Amino acid sequence: MPELPEVETTRRGIRKHVEQQTIKEVIIRQTKLRWPIPIKLKKILPRQIIHTITRRAKYLILSSDVGHVILHLGMSGSLRVLDANTPVEKHDHIDFVFTNGKCLRLRDPRRFGAVLFTKDDPAKHKLLKSLGPEPLSKEFTTTYLFDRSRKRKLTIKSFIMDSKIVVGVGNIYASEALYRAGVHPKRAAGKVTKEKYRLLTTTIKDVLKEAINAGGTSLRDFTQADGKPGYFKQSLNVYDRKGEPCNNCKKPITQAVIAQRSTYYCTRCQK
Repeated sequence: MPELPEVETTRRGIRKHVEQQTIKEVIIRQTKLRWPIPIKLKKILPRQIIHTITRRAKYLILSSDVGHVILHLGMSGSLRVLDANTPVEKHDHIDFVFTNGKCLRLRDPRRFGAVLFTKDDPAKHKLLKSLGPEPLSKEFTTTYLFDRSRKRKLTIKSFIMDSKIVVGVGNIYASEALYRAGVHPKRAAGKVTKEKYRLLTTTIKDVLKEAINAGGTSLRDFTQADGKPGYFKQSLNVYDRKGEPCNNCKKPITQAVIAQRSTYYCTRCQK
């Protein structure tokens, strides 16, 4: 599933091709995604200029004078900027065609993504209004994370992966951040010290920044027909390294399941 760094890299990749472009038409081939695509987009959006493309958590927001398109890539979705006459493939569900002859095309084989529309402030949309702060924002601080954790009995890994606490800390990045901070993933969130939360806040920011930066240099060309983003070629310390030696102490990495998600950690470095 595309996580926050993948979505942010997608946003950066398509931004220069989408912002300030005028929509000529909207072509909807499949309405049945996670929620039905609003057919009214075909009437509302033509002749509208996309002023900005922003991101909130794993949602992309295309803003125009008449409202905002909210996009989610789901489990397998991707966005590409193509020539509008590029042949359509099986899982290409919607095109935003621009007057310059290009289009923004959503491909989603598993159809768990979403294309929604609101005339109101997207931050108040039901899918976005309860989300926690962005992990790279000034609102995400040690004090905030520590205060929200008090008396919480769920594991620290589940806690930082809760989008109502902080958005965008997916499974890979949670495992990596906890390793760097020296925090055992099964420890109760309310039992983690403020000093450890200070380290954890920093490592979450660092891991995500590195992932975004790595994505910015490893993606294919977004203007080509195969220009969909891939996962980053990162050097991971623990994730998916069960049985391999810890990069710090050489003890084999342990795998466990926490909240139905695979978790990787070092029992010596993360006590």
